[in-house]
Amino acid sequence: MPTANGLITLPSPYSVPETLDRLETILRQKNVNIFTRVDHSGEAEKAGLHMPPTQLLIFGNPKGGTPIMLAAPLSAIDLPLKALAWQDAEGKVWLSYNDPQYLKARYLLNDDLLPLINAASALIKQAVL
Repeated sequence: MPTANGLITLPSPYSVPETLDRLETILRQKNVNIFTRVDHSGEAEKAGLHMPPTQLLIFGNPKGGTPIMLAAPLSAIDLPLKALAWQDAEGKVWLSYNDPQYLKARYLLNDDLLPLINAASALIKQAVL
């Protein structure tokens, strides 16, 4: 499995839609806003292209994200948070998201700005258990 700088990728025993359904349920239970879900593979199919199942969930909490964006305006390119469920060529499903420590380093954030992003990371991990 290829890895990219700043991403955490976890194996999922569920299908792509099930993985994000599970994450969405967990996030809603914690009153985290779900902004949208992008079905990249579904859109590719509409354009006559084939892509393995790939879906992106965009979510967040303005109380956590806004202070980060105020401290580092360019962080808005990475916020709200995102989780990508995708299937590789061998049929294995993965769940990828930005490593909170990468975001901290990328935007030179103070530790006091990270609690909600770290909490989101823990919730994402629950989705693949």
